[in-house]
Amino acid sequence: MTVFLIRCLVIIFCMPLACAQPIKTPQTYVAHRTSTALLIDGVGNEADWQQASWTQPFIDIEGVKTPRYQTQVKMLWDDTYFYILAQMEEPHVWADLVKRDTIVYYNNDFEVFVDPDGDTHNYYELEINALNTVWDLFITKPYRNGGLVLNDWDIHGLQSAVKVDGTLNDPSDLDNGWTLEVAIPWKAYRKGFFHQAAPEDQFWRVNFSRVNWDHQLVDGVYQRKQDENGNYLPEYNWVWSPQGVINMHEPEQWGYVYFSTQPVGSDVNFTIPEDEPIKWKLYELYRAHKAYIRAHKKMANEIADFAETDVQVGGESLAPGLEVHSLGWNISMKSPFTGKTLSVREDGKYIETK
Repeated sequence: MTVFLIRCLVIIFCMPLACAQPIKTPQTYVAHRTSTALLIDGVGNEADWQQASWTQPFIDIEGVKTPRYQTQVKMLWDDTYFYILAQMEEPHVWADLVKRDTIVYYNNDFEVFVDPDGDTHNYYELEINALNTVWDLFITKPYRNGGLVLNDWDIHGLQSAVKVDGTLNDPSDLDNGWTLEVAIPWKAYRKGFFHQAAPEDQFWRVNFSRVNWDHQLVDGVYQRKQDENGNYLPEYNWVWSPQGVINMHEPEQWGYVYFSTQPVGSDVNFTIPEDEPIKWKLYELYRAHKAYIRAHKKMANEIADFAETDVQVGGESLAPGLEVHSLGWNISMKSPFTGKTLSVREDGKYIETK
């Protein structure tokens, strides 16, 4: 577990300016309901898969560079499963980790992040390599907020399959890539026994990440590449919806997947709700206040101590407020669109009140 946390130390020790980067508009995708029985074989040749749209090609995690190899995803759903089909270009398909819940991103892998209610707490992570080795995690809150990682949590009923277009672990030739097909049961996301987790005509916050390493060959075997001092070269992080920072564990940055009850091929338009950009602004202010606290060793007295007091969202001028109380502090704004009060608490959790 200690090794796993090393990957996320950027959250704890990041510079204030890096932590306060404005959020870019996240990607969106409409996942249609499928009435077709999907065989999870890594092929994705069923009619609904063929008709479903690909996402935009992945970009690097900061949203700046074009990745070396292309990655795209399709999504479908039914009453039982959330289906994901990922296609990854890769001339050297290799993997050597075979034990479940090992640190899968030490191989090239594909990762799924899901926050059903969008409050940035209690979210889910799934990682799979080209050997179809699974690492699934439940995370109580982001590492910036002292979250706990439940490594023993498993997605019971998970189905996954890999199809390699080439030869796995064979450096004597070049491959085209690999395809991963996943069926995640909705029951993995249930909050209680009677909770029906499948979202109908609702959106969830979702993101996908692809970790890719430079490699070296040792006695004809693939390994992560090392420098002259024996240190591993840093990995590449390619994502569907850019995070703005090298950190997947900022759920407020993830994309929006709208689960439409309409069949594949239907013309369904999804627009990010008007309150969501207010939420993005709240997290900008949240990070700015955290930076202020680190710099001054105390909480601010008011918003003006660390940010502009006039926030523009959707053509509306909003006045954020900082409230300090016995349980900590929170930053809030009143939505002119829904009348709700939107807040981010000191522990990073997003809440709405009428």
